[in-house]
Amino acid sequence: MSRRIILNETSFFGPGSITSIVDEVNRRGYKKALVVTDADLIKFNVTTKVTKVLEDAGLAFEIYDKVVPNPTIEVVQEGVEVFKAAGADYLIAVGGGSPQDTCKAIGIIINNPEFADVRSLEGVAPTKKPSVPIIAIPTTAGTAAEVTINYVITDVQNRRKFVCVDPHDIPLVAIVDPEMMASMPASLKAATGVDALTHAIEGYTTKAAWELTDMFHLKAIEIIGRSLRASVKGDAQGGEDMALGQYIAGMGFSNVGLGLVHGMAHPLGAFYGTPHGVANAVLLPHIMAYNAEFTNDKFRDIAKAMGVENTEAMTIEQAREAAINAVKKLSADVGIPPRLRDLGVKEEDIDALSEAALIDVCTGGNPRETNLEEIKALYKAIY
Repeated sequence: MSRRIILNETSFFGPGSITSIVDEVNRRGYKKALVVTDADLIKFNVTTKVTKVLEDAGLAFEIYDKVVPNPTIEVVQEGVEVFKAAGADYLIAVGGGSPQDTCKAIGIIINNPEFADVRSLEGVAPTKKPSVPIIAIPTTAGTAAEVTINYVITDVQNRRKFVCVDPHDIPLVAIVDPEMMASMPASLKAATGVDALTHAIEGYTTKAAWELTDMFHLKAIEIIGRSLRASVKGDAQGGEDMALGQYIAGMGFSNVGLGLVHGMAHPLGAFYGTPHGVANAVLLPHIMAYNAEFTNDKFRDIAKAMGVENTEAMTIEQAREAAINAVKKLSADVGIPPRLRDLGVKEEDIDALSEAALIDVCTGGNPRETNLEEIKALYKAIY
């Protein structure tokens, strides 16, 4: 069997690494950037850290700051027109998953204009050309969008989110600077951190997992398990570790896919605008329990990576329970709400949510085969 790994051409890590932009732009000969971000990051002077580096180096740029949480088709299409009008030749994504995903879609459509409707990018789209060059600078330690070949767009008209999987969309350069993440509020650090943990656990247990990606995922679980609590409390080393841990998780899951946690989380974002990390965090331990019997002995590895002691002496059932309990405790310690009703989910929407989750591209990677009735039962149990 042939297996594929796709990663960034170049990545930079560590405090102050955003200054690497200048050398990368100059050595590649780029002329003008469109900086894709959101209004809040402008307001709180996060994007300014990047634009100041550009200004000080005399590098030309314009800003597109209309990105919204769970970015929409319309936002992407507007961004495409702004890129054209700016005369830009490369993109800089500054933000969490929403600016990163918007930037990927813009870059793909610029070089593959036959997909300008955006909806046709769903799934594995047959694009012919790589995206416009992207330099990705995350401001949250969670989505790992800077190293993945995935992005998610919201179709407001049809109340659904769709996943796009395209090797052509991966950013050319990733700059993972923990100082860009330092101003995140504790609640966002918690939600994006458990999102990263979800990536690692689902990536480790998905049907397509194999030895190389297992290595990434187990290391990511270890880093996140030991660092998230400290990061949420504002500890600088904890934040730096989370920046690395979430990236390592992305190195893995981007290449093997995810599972039912993401399949059930995406409709929550489409229906209610639920932040993606929060949705994943609430669902994760429940779906782990649902999948446990279909993961062989992998939950023992997860428990050990989460810091649980004496896992070797446990039965397989005890090890599975220990892994689930470790995830529950971490989520509780960082303030994740336990139930879907806490997120504003409406019980009368469960049928429609379940139908959307069943056909989500991530659901197919789940280690346990599922069906509509079982997904409905899960939503109701977690409600």
